[in-house]
Amino acid sequence: MDVVVLVSCRFEWQATVALFPEAERARSPFGEWFTADVPAPVVFFQGGWGKISAAASAQFAIDWWKPRLLVNLGTCGGFRGQVEPGDILLIERTVVYDIVERMTDPEAAIAHYATQLDLSWLPAELPCPARRTLLVSADRDLSPDEIGALGARFGAVAGDWESGSIAWVAARNGVRCLILRGVSDLVGAGQGDAYDGHVQVYIDGAAAIMQRLIAQLPRWIALGLPTA
Repeated sequence: MDVVVLVSCRFEWQATVALFPEAERARSPFGEWFTADVPAPVVFFQGGWGKISAAASAQFAIDWWKPRLLVNLGTCGGFRGQVEPGDILLIERTVVYDIVERMTDPEAAIAHYATQLDLSWLPAELPCPARRTLLVSADRDLSPDEIGALGARFGAVAGDWESGSIAWVAARNGVRCLILRGVSDLVGAGQGDAYDGHVQVYIDGAAAIMQRLIAQLPRWIALGLPTA
């Protein structure tokens, strides 16, 4: 398949499946997958949440389908005051920030898993509105009291759980990678929109974002497939 679309968490996947009710779903070691025409055939693959599942499922998808373009569509938590719910982010660089190295150089440890995505194939005028930015990833929800430090240290405006792993694996395999994440909720000022029993904020946000991203997908794919 030329294109594999990785979708991580279950709420993102549920929103994706709802858009393709006629698709025949199959199983992998990580979750479901199906093929749909958008308009060319594309594999939609449920990779699972967190860095472990994201890395393993990205490698599985690359080995199994050998795509020329690996796409990750999903959500992220935005830093309050830096982005707004519904903003679409085009990820240029990922940083895994929850690495704690106490024996040698902690900055070198962070740098080892940081990934600069090659987006030179995209034109200056993007096919759909999106903000080019860095995304921080960790196996944890964003902590309100760390938002300021993450912004100052990395220049981040949002965070997620999986993008850092997916970008790193794609780069190691030499596979073109496109990561688009929509801001589903905001974190900051001592609170998170979807925290403390308000998960429905995230679920509703995820459904709206996945609908938008998949509707826009053909325009991104048209630019992203290598000609050789």
